[in-house]
Amino acid sequence: MISKAGKALNGHLDHRSPLVFDTRELGRRPGAMKRLTRTVEAPKDLGIDGVIGVQENAPVALDLRLESVMEGVLVTGTARATAEGECVRCLEPLALEVEADFQEMFSYPDADDRNRSRTADPVDDAEDDEDRFFLEDDSFDLEPVLRDAVVLALPLQPVCKETCAGLCSECGIRLDENPDHHHDAVDIRWAALQGLAETVQDGEKDNMGGAEPGVDEKQEK
Repeated sequence: MISKAGKALNGHLDHRSPLVFDTRELGRRPGAMKRLTRTVEAPKDLGIDGVIGVQENAPVALDLRLESVMEGVLVTGTARATAEGECVRCLEPLALEVEADFQEMFSYPDADDRNRSRTADPVDDAEDDEDRFFLEDDSFDLEPVLRDAVVLALPLQPVCKETCAGLCSECGIRLDENPDHHHDAVDIRWAALQGLAETVQDGEKDNMGGAEPGVDEKQEK
């Protein structure tokens, strides 16, 4: 698995991507701030695989605030989009509006060296880098942050509505469309006796339709 730091420092950001943002206007002046509003196309696999997610290339509205701090650029924002999936109760398609908030620090690569003490453990430093994002050429890629935020904002068990009754466990009919639907429950303890009673009733009906026992024998004599 590639670390966040590896993605930022070695990934060579594609500046043509709508999710790559340039921070040079902030000028590394602590306290400088910039607000951005942008609508982008959703990247592939934005959601919970096999459950619910934002379709690829669907519009995602972004409201961002970029704030320059000593260590880098603090990015705070909100993403809004429409997610599509399937109700876990009735299996009908559904669509819901999702709003995901996020905040992430994108560090300057050289700030990492300035802030580390000479006695710091290299192993600890490497572990810290695993959980950090870095700027590359004063730019950052918002995609991994957006992806994490949207996944956390989505329901693990989406429903078309909270009162959805689901499907009949015996025949699969949708209960919301058939509120009076039911099956007569049979106690398994009486099931064998019921089958025996039906067999006896069938035998009695057959006897009623024919001659009495012994009649044919008397006629033959």
